[in-house]
Amino acid sequence: MAFKRIKKITLQHASHIAFRLAREHLGFDEPIPDFSTRFPEKLESCLAVPFQSFAGKALYPGLVSQAAILFYLLIKNHPFLNGNKRIAVMALLVFLYMNGKWLTVDTRLLYSFTVWIAQSPAELHKSIVKTIEEFLQKHMDSTGNSKGETV
Repeated sequence: MAFKRIKKITLQHASHIAFRLAREHLGFDEPIPDFSTRFPEKLESCLAVPFQSFAGKALYPGLVSQAAILFYLLIKNHPFLNGNKRIAVMALLVFLYMNGKWLTVDTRLLYSFTVWIAQSPAELHKSIVKTIEEFLQKHMDSTGNSKGETV
């Protein structure tokens, strides 16, 4: 089996895809402010951390680990004035889709899980990220192979 390089989610993806999609489809009664109002250093950090390495080894090896930390950081670091959870969901979906994966999960479950992450204590971050990895492994599927209600 050939090694497949993981595609990174960039600031452009965050701006043109995840942010716009969240704003258009997940705006609800609480609008998402303009992208220019983001906290740039926080957003760029959230997007860079999943791909960091030390001494030639990835700190977050593999798609699931990278997706989990990306999702966690976008929720917990609040890189936007509002809509962080909604943007995190869209960014996660975009990142997975770019890498040939999707989530097959009930939208209410994903919503509840996202709120649970947002409310989790910061000192439990390692176990929360591990739980996100387990959630993704359980609900992740290759694109085009969904079996039920998907987001």
